[in-house]
Amino acid sequence: QVQLVESGGGLVHTGGSLTLSCAASGRTFNTYTMGWFRQAPGKEREFVAVISWSGYTTYYADSVKGRFTISRDNAKNTVYLQMNNLKPEDTAIYYCKLRSGSQGPTDYWGQGTQVTVSS
Repeated sequence: QVQLVESGGGLVHTGGSLTLSCAASGRTFNTYTMGWFRQAPGKEREFVAVISWSGYTTYYADSVKGRFTISRDNAKNTVYLQMNNLKPEDTAIYYCKLRSGSQGPTDYWGQGTQVTVSS
């Protein structure tokens, strides 16, 4: 099994910055990708950004391109989301996801961290 713990959420004003972290533990040896999703009240969970196991390939939702940067550490066990020029529309609970190839493709989710951007 894989466990994911997010941290770094908080309250910022429009135009501010936050960095989210997601620490993975457990059986992470066959990780395909790690990424971030977010969910605002009354809305479906939406994709934000993803990074491949190698760290060389990244992809972003159009809404965050040019403002957010996803990265991972040398051990490939922690993924980060650097969020710049935050907007009120970015307010949501942010969830970390790890996709594993062990026993078939399987997704693991963290508990989420709240990001609130005030006007």
